[in-house]
Amino acid sequence: MKTIEDLGDLRGKRVLVRSDFNVPLDGTTITDDGRVRAALPTLQALLTAGARVVVTAHLGRPKGAPEDKYSLKPVADRLAEVLGQPVALATDVVGDSAKATVAALQDGEIALLENIRFDPRETSKVDAERAELAGELAELADVFVSDGFGVVHRKQASVYDVALVLPHAVGKLVLKEVASLRKATDDPARPYVVVLGGSKVSDKLGVIANLLTKADRLLIGGGMLFTFLAAKGYSVGNSLLEEDQIETVKGYLAQAEEAGVEIVLPTDIVVADEFKADSPAQVVAADAIPDGKIGLDIGPDSSALFASKIVDAKTVVWNGPAGVFEFEAFSGGTRAVAQALVDAGANGGFTIVGGGDSAAAVRTLGFDEAGFGHISTGGGASLEFLEGKTLPGIAVLED
Repeated sequence: MKTIEDLGDLRGKRVLVRSDFNVPLDGTTITDDGRVRAALPTLQALLTAGARVVVTAHLGRPKGAPEDKYSLKPVADRLAEVLGQPVALATDVVGDSAKATVAALQDGEIALLENIRFDPRETSKVDAERAELAGELAELADVFVSDGFGVVHRKQASVYDVALVLPHAVGKLVLKEVASLRKATDDPARPYVVVLGGSKVSDKLGVIANLLTKADRLLIGGGMLFTFLAAKGYSVGNSLLEEDQIETVKGYLAQAEEAGVEIVLPTDIVVADEFKADSPAQVVAADAIPDGKIGLDIGPDSSALFASKIVDAKTVVWNGPAGVFEFEAFSGGTRAVAQALVDAGANGGFTIVGGGDSAAAVRTLGFDEAGFGHISTGGGASLEFLEGKTLPGIAVLED
């Protein structure tokens, strides 16, 4: 893949950058600006080089038309703060405002186009429709830089198709993401430990299947753990359960045993009567969850067990919280996993926090990001990378 440096002298050139600014919002307030800050190395390099930077990105899931709640204005405001210079915001995607905003740029200035998903062609399954939008984006630029790792697993106009019509390069963030994930997939230092959480087993079937041929230990937390407990014949009360995946999970357990891969399940669970922050918490054995109770976190014994299975690892990948970390009473497991990754890193291990909710948990729980080897900006993209899938937004850059 060509890098920014391979593009030559960019002074005066219009550089279209696909960033990932899909940040969480509370109204118009960004509650976690990690993805904005992650974009800085690429944007600053281009601005310093005298480029006229045009950023395109998405936020949320609008239905192919403008919606005020998905406007990128909060992102433009925050980006201006962290860059220390104005960020012009176009009021449309590729229309009159976008054209005028880009035309007004001087060398070393930056503009942000409005939410790319306000245009239905961005996510169209029809190649010609995506190509049409890509062509209109290309009219606003001279070169394209792909730096939105959180979307490289999508075959979308601003991710894939525009790279077919403009000279292109990989941005610093995507380059770092790929290099880090390859360290965990190509020839990982061992012991190689993977910690999976999140709500659903079905979201991670491909990852589990692939990792059963690569990892030394697989630790299971989050809502998905209850399908594993059910596969072992345990009652899970009112906890999240995907009954249609129980047989699949039984197969994984048998496959892991045959392959010598250690699957570590919680031994105790923090349960409550309701999915509420103030619902009284109770610790029970994993094989004795009472009827009517909901499991919302792994228990203290499990937290200690998970930490012991992580701390000596030389490669650790973590994707998905161990519990409902947003509720203080049910954040203990996720906190323990995060601390264990920090400890493993201090012991010489390479640790990856696999984006999405795991990355949000690290910041919400107050951990220093410098304590982790790499914090990914793309949950879905990092999962598909771990599955061994071809990511369209990466493949199109590989000339």
